[in-house]
Amino acid sequence: MNNVQTHDRQPIPGVKDMLAISSGKGGVGKSTLSANLAVAMAQQGLAVGLMDTDIYGPNIPGMLGLVEKPEADRDSGRIIPLQAFGLKAISMGLLVDAGAPIIWRGPMLAKMMAQFLFNVEWGELDVLVLDLPPGTGDVQITLTQTAPLTAAAIVTTPSALALEDVRRGVQMFRQSEVPLLGLIENMSHFVCDQCQHTSTIFGRGGGQETARTFDIPFLGEIPLDVQLRTSADQGTPLVAQAAETPTGQALTRIAAALTDALKS
Repeated sequence: MNNVQTHDRQPIPGVKDMLAISSGKGGVGKSTLSANLAVAMAQQGLAVGLMDTDIYGPNIPGMLGLVEKPEADRDSGRIIPLQAFGLKAISMGLLVDAGAPIIWRGPMLAKMMAQFLFNVEWGELDVLVLDLPPGTGDVQITLTQTAPLTAAAIVTTPSALALEDVRRGVQMFRQSEVPLLGLIENMSHFVCDQCQHTSTIFGRGGGQETARTFDIPFLGEIPLDVQLRTSADQGTPLVAQAAETPTGQALTRIAAALTDALKS
């Protein structure tokens, strides 16, 4: 991606800002954070949409408890997104049977991204949050070339390997001229619910150091929290059922920081 072309970017009517949530590798909790941050933004009074761009592994429907299939508007033929927890959502997981594999090559992914962007009845949105698949592959290239991305945030863990992958994401967005709002460190530490001892399972301080290295804001730490995982498994984001917990408060603060950065 040395020469990313951006001249084909088209605005989406009614959508004010588009925020990509990215990660350099899988397994860092990006989709869980995307769902929670989108819901937290909606709780703060924004009109929010959530677009699951992970075609091969769509997890957003399960995290929002969505099981119905979206319908098409009778007049326009555009897809009507489903609604949950105050936001609108679309995902490949809503269009295929549960567990059905998506076996597509790159061109099909690009066409599906165009459908989600321009053939969904998003209405008036303050922000459309995009949950990107891990890495810097076909979906990322398509979105950075064709979607009017306002900005992006990168999710990582303190692990040295995960932080190395941040470098690729930073370079991708900078080459695509997409502003980076900052870095979010997930699984930063674990607090034992029995003895309250804090363990830094994946290391400590890596996210802050990486943010300094690339001169981007450090948006905050999210602990390794069992309740964050169980709430996602149950189809109810943590911020919708336990916003007062330390993890819920951290997610709310990061959502507010992202909102403020988009307004500035």
